This record gives sequence, C-alpha cells and structure tokens, in this order.
Amino acid sequence: MTPDLVITLAKETVELTLLICLPMLAVGLVVGVAIGLLQALTQIQEMTLVMVPKIVAILLTLLLTLPWIMNKMTAYTSQLILNIPVYAK
Repeated sequence: MTPDLVITLAKETVELTLLICLPMLAVGLVVGVAIGLLQALTQIQEMTLVMVPKIVAILLTLLLTLPWIMNKMTAYTSQLILNIPVYAK
C-alpha cells in the first residue's frame, strides 16, 4: 500500500463523513439561528428552549436522510471490500 493510496483513502473517508453529516449540521444551524433570533426578539434566555427544538429537528433530519446515508455508506464499504486485492499490493 503506497502512501498516495493511503492519503486518497483518508481523503475519501473524510469527504464521505462530511457529506453524511452535512444535512444534520445544516438543520441544526438553521434551527439554532431561528431560535436565537426568537430569543433575541423576546428576550427569553432559556437554554432548554434552544436544545430541545435542535435535537428534535436533527433527529427528524436523521430519520429522513437515513436511507440516503445507508446507501452512501454501503456503496463506500463495498468499494473498499472489492478493492482489497489492490490495497494489498
């Protein structure tokens, strides 16, 4: 296994991880900004008001994107397993 191959595999793994996390992070950001704006407008400073909607929104996003995530992860894992003979050289 050459250093270039290891770097390529690490790069692909990081890219896939970021791609899979992106929907949940984006929803968390949007909900957090919306709740923060609501708190600033109403001057309510309650921490649970921020956390509960974020958790619910992220869980719903995870449930909606789970088939896509599993498809991406399965394809990547299959690619890794099929290329084991190439990696072993």
